[in-house]
Amino acid sequence: VQLQASGGGLVQAGGFLRLSCAASGGIFSTNVMGWYRQAPGKQRELVARITSGGATNYADSVKGRFTISRDNAKNTVYLQMNSLKPEDTAVYYCNVQGGDYVLKEYGMDYWGKGTQVTVSS
Repeated sequence: VQLQASGGGLVQAGGFLRLSCAASGGIFSTNVMGWYRQAPGKQRELVARITSGGATNYADSVKGRFTISRDNAKNTVYLQMNSLKPEDTAVYYCNVQGGDYVLKEYGMDYWGKGTQVTVSS
């Protein structure tokens, strides 16, 4: 499974961005897709994730501002980020928890390369 993320950038506080991440390869249809972030000097943390059935969970810090969604037909996950704050500045990583039927991998964690989100005050 390969993950290609896009949509990061520089935005002013209060603005919005939309991240996208497309998964390719032999990805199983049953999986969990999500976004994590890592700010300088901090550990990587969960932002939001969504199951193939549409169940979601969010970090408390982004509830009400961020929305995660997915298109199962395209194996793509999105993160709509509204009302951005300077503390949202981080590298955002796409994640898939699942497997690859071509590579015969099961119970894996796949990561994208990360996309920078910078929110100026």
